[in-house]
This record gives sequence, structure tokens and C-alpha cells, in this order.
Amino acid sequence: MTESKGTAPTGSDAVDAITAQWYAVRPELDTAPMAVFGRIYRIGRAMEERMERAYAPHGISRGEFDVIATLRRSGEPYTLSPRQLSATLMLTTGGMTGRLDKLEKAGLLCRRPDPHDRRGLQVTLTERGLDVVDAAVVAGLEVQREALTGLSEEEAATLGALLRKLAGAVTG
Repeated sequence: MTESKGTAPTGSDAVDAITAQWYAVRPELDTAPMAVFGRIYRIGRAMEERMERAYAPHGISRGEFDVIATLRRSGEPYTLSPRQLSATLMLTTGGMTGRLDKLEKAGLLCRRPDPHDRRGLQVTLTERGLDVVDAAVVAGLEVQREALTGLSEEEAATLGALLRKLAGAVTG
């Protein structure tokens, strides 16, 4: 379905209803951008809720998963500085400290002085943290795979490429 200026949308989702309402009161508006970003926003919110539910049985939230997953992806010895974690996750140092406190208390990571910088710290994934993140990533991927079942592999690949292109233009 293509929505363009001067054409009433003909789809059947909530975003179509919104753009149809705009068409009824402002038919001269091109609501195609609203339709794209409205769907992206709605998909993001729905997936965030699903991912939270997937991670909950592992005792972590999505934000906590992001921290331990970043450590896991860094490779052995699964160690980064709080600054590196903050930069990767685009979090303030205060936000990062709160997550690290909770994850350390749960035994999923530990903080130690950086041997190369007396003022610095190193954050390392524990064995328990490694087990949790490895199980949680599988659970999260299953939720994501399930969400894509309405698309063929080719459609999913095309969507991924288009979203990469859009992300580059938006965050560029």
C-alpha cells in the first residue's frame, strides 16, 4: 500500500485509521511519512514489551540485558570500562551506574580497579552473567524471529536493508 498526498489510505491498521482521519480534515497533507514513522514507533513499543517479557524469566530487564550483552559481545575476558559501556549504550554515567549496581548485586558482573588506570574501573561479566546472557539472547531472538513470521526471508532482508538506509539518513 502506498499512501501519498491527496489519496485516502486504504489499509486496515491503526495507523491507517489515523492517516484517514488526517485525510478527512486536511486532504492536502501528504501523510506518508506519518504512516512510516507511526508504524516504526508502534512496532518498537510492541517489541520492547515482548522483549521485556522474554528477559524477565532470566531475572533481567531489557536495559540490563543490553549491558551484559555488550560485555558478552566484547569477547573474552568480557571486560569493558563503565565509560566504554556508557558510550556503546548511549547512557549517562548516572544511568550506567544504576544498572551496574543492580547487575553486580545479582552476581552477573563485577567491578574491579583498572590495573592500567588508578582512577578507572573495569566491569567484567561473571560466569553466572555469561550463563544468563547466553540464555536471554536465545529467548530474545526467538521473540524477534516469531515477530517476523509474517514476512518471507526476502521481505525481512529487504526490510532490514531499508531500515538500515533510513537509520543512516536519520542518525547520519
